[in-house]
Amino acid sequence: MLDIRRIRLEPDVIKELLARRGEDVSKIDALLALDVERRKVMTESESRKAEQNRIGPQIAQRRKAGEDTSDLMAASTELKSLLVGLEEKVRELDGQQEALLGKLPNTPLPDVIAGGEDKAVILTEPSRAVRDFAFEPKAHWDLLASLGLTDAERAVKLAGSGFVLYTGMGNRLQRALIAMMLDKHTSNHGYTEVGVPYVLSRESITASGHIVKFVDEMYHDEVSDLFFVPTSEPAMVNIFRDEILSGDDLPIKLVAHTPCWRREAGAAGKDTRGLQRVHQFDKVELFRYVRPEDSENALAEMTQDACNILDDLEIPWRLLGLAAGDIAFAAAKTIDIEAWSPGVGKWLEVSSASCCTDFQSRRAKIRFRPEPGAKPEFVHLLNASGLALPRVVAALLETHQQEDGSIHVPAALQPYLGGMTVLEPGQTRWPA
Repeated sequence: MLDIRRIRLEPDVIKELLARRGEDVSKIDALLALDVERRKVMTESESRKAEQNRIGPQIAQRRKAGEDTSDLMAASTELKSLLVGLEEKVRELDGQQEALLGKLPNTPLPDVIAGGEDKAVILTEPSRAVRDFAFEPKAHWDLLASLGLTDAERAVKLAGSGFVLYTGMGNRLQRALIAMMLDKHTSNHGYTEVGVPYVLSRESITASGHIVKFVDEMYHDEVSDLFFVPTSEPAMVNIFRDEILSGDDLPIKLVAHTPCWRREAGAAGKDTRGLQRVHQFDKVELFRYVRPEDSENALAEMTQDACNILDDLEIPWRLLGLAAGDIAFAAAKTIDIEAWSPGVGKWLEVSSASCCTDFQSRRAKIRFRPEPGAKPEFVHLLNASGLALPRVVAALLETHQQEDGSIHVPAALQPYLGGMTVLEPGQTRWPA
């Protein structure tokens, strides 16, 4: 949530930044007009309270002197009635202001350019040379079928399109990648692993900001009013909700694995073949709570932590700087990591690393004391996929496929597959 004080002081700056996202900046004018009215009513309320406080001693003084107090009593009664109305009006305006603020996205950082998806900037060259094949590389959906790693037809029977049934070695490969990522992030990168609930309350997804833009894409249990996690990010936002942390505790670096559920309603028909876009998938998520002055470096570090996984898997990657109109509602800056998928013939997004500044912590009321006794400040929150599994599997299979249809297993992954060096057809027994 944006700070109303910042909007009062820098309305034109806020408008310019939100315009980069394609937002209707007239919302700021409406918010400021409401704020002026709210402050006017609050001023009048405080004035009437002061007036009432002056009447009290006057009534006591007259009573002590045996004098008539009826006029003062009438005035006090009238003031009490007026104050009730003013306080009710303040609560009403507070609610309206909160609602307007709650619908405004985060402001992009100064180095984030205006525009939408087509304005993304390639920040790096490929991390390694793209493999030159001596044969025509197959797409991952053909490799999944020939290797017996998934059963597409029975997946549709179970849940409909957009879901995956991993079989035998396919599911073992998933587990191996998840374990490898968690081990790398905890042992090498210093994250603490957490196991979060797979469902979240309405309060939690409101605090993280996901309810504003993503509620229609979340799977929702209406009876309990619980939402299946679209990513573990909103869960990790809320771990320290309504708390004041010690500055000595920062940074807090968390990593979690969860399945993720997304309807992907706005992406119907777009990149839906194979594992490119599915409704349920596994993801390892990185998350940090940091001091405001450390958030820029934290974003760079988290991005590199995620890239290190692709390096271990010997998959080429590149970084993309997203334009303001393409970053998430809570983000102030986002860097996408794309892996080269030779069978599909394009770069696939496997991670988004985002700095959300104090936007989510303000909504979730998460603060820290820079030093003992200091005034609490809002922490900065950051998240990054470390990594999302489906497209990593796609890029892995396509990058390391051999002409005979087998898949070379990168050295870093071999210990997690029992020393296996090659995935071959027939390793999974499965009814045709």
